[in-house]
Amino acid sequence: MNFFDIFWVFILISSLQPVIQRRLVESRRLAAIQALEQKRGSRVIVMIHRQESISLLGIPLSRFINIEDSEQVLRAIRLTPPDVPIDLILHTPGGLVLATEQIARALLRHRAKVSVFIPHYAMSGGTMLAMAADEILMDENAVLGPVDPQLGNMPAASVLKVLEDKPIGEIDDQTIVTADIARKAMQQVQRFVRALLEDEVPTQKIKPENIDRIIEALTTGRVTHDYPILVEEAKDLGLPITIGLPIEIYNLMELYPQAMTGRPSVQYIPLPYQPRMPLPESADQK
Repeated sequence: MNFFDIFWVFILISSLQPVIQRRLVESRRLAAIQALEQKRGSRVIVMIHRQESISLLGIPLSRFINIEDSEQVLRAIRLTPPDVPIDLILHTPGGLVLATEQIARALLRHRAKVSVFIPHYAMSGGTMLAMAADEILMDENAVLGPVDPQLGNMPAASVLKVLEDKPIGEIDDQTIVTADIARKAMQQVQRFVRALLEDEVPTQKIKPENIDRIIEALTTGRVTHDYPILVEEAKDLGLPITIGLPIEIYNLMELYPQAMTGRPSVQYIPLPYQPRMPLPESADQK
């Protein structure tokens, strides 16, 4: 082989390597999901949204709950027998209200137990999906988020606050129309969240006296939309939170890495450190 033959072989191997690597990771993901299903006797559905890179250009692309996600999750739920529990692993900043409500209603209608696992965060629409479950299992440092409606880049609650703080004659027509939409959005979200919390299949998951308090805390915009709700606060509200995740959940998350766009922003040696041996005392210290 001459130099040009070696060069083209190198190019071919370099172009095939990412494809082979993706196939290997995909097979490891499927094996991990299947092992978790066999261990728990459930249907495992994974919804992990990370920032990904577009091939070749390396442009970061943010992921969120969209219609394609709802189609895939609804298909998975349809393929699940009514008596088989569902385990949903969530890692998401939220997304489209339509897609989120479709998934949440499908989880609500499933007759067997639905569990949601949150290793890091499930904000906005992710929190709404968690409320559709019978049990929410979270890492001790994981967070949920408010589900108050947003109109573009404006919270609906903040738009309604304008009507409270200013005389109607000083408010322009566009703001009044936006406030009307905001009021409807707020009512729709509160009605839907109430339906999630009042679910009694297979058993009642929320005490009736906690429902209004949860709706008030999560939907009225009394905090910013990116406010992190810690596990302790979520439990105090009355949500069915269990702290602690199986090790298989963390192992599965490792198979969905953040796309690399240069040097890593966080690095560490992935092994637990052993306790250091005490240093011998010198003669001067005795």
